[in-house]
Amino acid sequence: MPGRRKTSTTTTRRRSSASGSRRSAPQRTPAPRKTGPTTGTSTRTGTSATSRPPLPAAGPGERVHVLAVPFRAPAPGAAWHPGLQAHVWVGRALPAELAGYASRPYTVESFIEDELNGVPGELPPSRPLEPRPLQLSGAAAVVAHADAGGRVFLLGDDPGVGKTGTAILAARRIAAARGGGAVLVVADRPAAITIAHWTRSIAGFGDGGLRWCVTTWDRLAKVAAATKLTGRRFDVVVADEAHMVRHTTTQRWKLWKTVSGAGRVKDAPFVLAATATPAHTPLELPYLAPELAVRAGEPLRAWGDLPERLVAHGFHVERGRYGWAWTEDAGRRRADLARLQGLLTAPDAGPPATLHRSAPWGPVSVTGAPVALTPDERAAYESGWQEFRAEMRLARRRRETARGRAALLRFRQKAGLIRVQATVDWVRAQVEAERQVAVSVEFVETAADPIRAALLAAGIPVAGIYGRDRFDVEAERLRFQRGEAAVCVFTVTASISLHAGELLAGSAAASALPRVGLFHQPRFSGIQARQVTGRTHRDGQVSPWRVAYAEDTVEEQVARVMVERLAVSGSTAGADTSALREIAELLDADWLPPAALTDAA
Repeated sequence: MPGRRKTSTTTTRRRSSASGSRRSAPQRTPAPRKTGPTTGTSTRTGTSATSRPPLPAAGPGERVHVLAVPFRAPAPGAAWHPGLQAHVWVGRALPAELAGYASRPYTVESFIEDELNGVPGELPPSRPLEPRPLQLSGAAAVVAHADAGGRVFLLGDDPGVGKTGTAILAARRIAAARGGGAVLVVADRPAAITIAHWTRSIAGFGDGGLRWCVTTWDRLAKVAAATKLTGRRFDVVVADEAHMVRHTTTQRWKLWKTVSGAGRVKDAPFVLAATATPAHTPLELPYLAPELAVRAGEPLRAWGDLPERLVAHGFHVERGRYGWAWTEDAGRRRADLARLQGLLTAPDAGPPATLHRSAPWGPVSVTGAPVALTPDERAAYESGWQEFRAEMRLARRRRETARGRAALLRFRQKAGLIRVQATVDWVRAQVEAERQVAVSVEFVETAADPIRAALLAAGIPVAGIYGRDRFDVEAERLRFQRGEAAVCVFTVTASISLHAGELLAGSAAASALPRVGLFHQPRFSGIQARQVTGRTHRDGQVSPWRVAYAEDTVEEQVARVMVERLAVSGSTAGADTSALREIAELLDADWLPPAALTDAA
């Protein structure tokens, strides 16, 4: 990620982008400067709308600094502004005690800061990134759709093909053509990884002189508040991992509508939705409603309930245990998927509104890694299994969902803990064979911590990307990429690159050692599994993955379902939900809500 932005006591200048011409920053008349000192320890107290303080403004030679202060961290001298939902400090240069909170390039804080000052701050130098042919052709397809008046584009390329670069190149051109200057990127969690990934990429491909605002789905409230106060609207909105905004009854959806214009007929930004795993259920597609309404020649309000509208148009959508789902009839499901794609690609409706490219280096190889348990381990496993079955039967009889979820978590954690030594042994063998190993885990105390501790005790350096605020995630990622750590143990499923040969900051490149991956626990979700394998099997690098499980146990059956469904999870609607159903039945957990399975971590 680019370093902290440099500010000066005089007017600052935005560095020209690596490609694309520099656009002059739009000027705004600052609101009256907040009166009174900004000294003293900051507090986050509630303020009513009627008593909300005015927007802060800088005097001659000063700058309004919007700070990224961690929750409950002291920020002496800064003032909490309830409207902006951020700490601010007005002055020439940040004092030493606040320097660590300076806004980082392209983040929400820097975006608000630039809006308040009217003049962007300086950007540090960055290493230019060269677009690949697939990224250039993908961006051209998105731009063609936007030029034809399209509202939404679905970019569904496989992991590692280059969706991030494609999105940046396309957004830059579309925003420039619209005569505006602002792009919003909404990424998945965790923020420490995903925001860093996007900001590095924007700096590398070139920001085009635009104002970029990169946030996560969990921080949309701050963006919505800032746009309301400053009056700024976005010209393009990029929804990374777009399936994250699939529930239209949540606060997240309401905020998404505010920033994306999903419910507006006019003056809505262009939306670029990016996900490698689209259309597993009809519930994952509400962000496509504006485009589907246009393609069907119907008013936008008619598509307010997407599954109901799909039924009205003859799609085989059914309401099941896990909500709306595609039909179980494989033939009809394939026909429905082809028809849905046809709606988005019909030649008479203009340029296609969707694009999917498979990884040209081939699909990832995922195979099983059975673990033969010792007699003591077998006894412990069987004991845990019987306890789980008894607890699950009791929870089912009493309809105690929380109890059933807890029982499932305990069993999965215990099963994974029993196999820790086998995973450590396998990883050590791979390291001795001069490979770097990515280990995907779902739990911290019963998997990530003991695996990491055992490998460190064996003299093998390990990078850790797990646990809230446990590690500097970017520093750990770079340790693995530079080859300083032979192993990376991680819980995240997206937005990190662990592949060989990655271009790093400066003139460096990631180590060329081949990468291999191991699922310490079989994933219940084909979507998540596909995202995980894409951390190393990407950008032209081939990386095989193994799925560890206890031999002759229910884990083996779960792993088999995962591997079978993983092969079709990127292209077949309903694949993930049907796999989830099978796994739930295997575990006697089919009465639990789906979140109890997919969100178990």
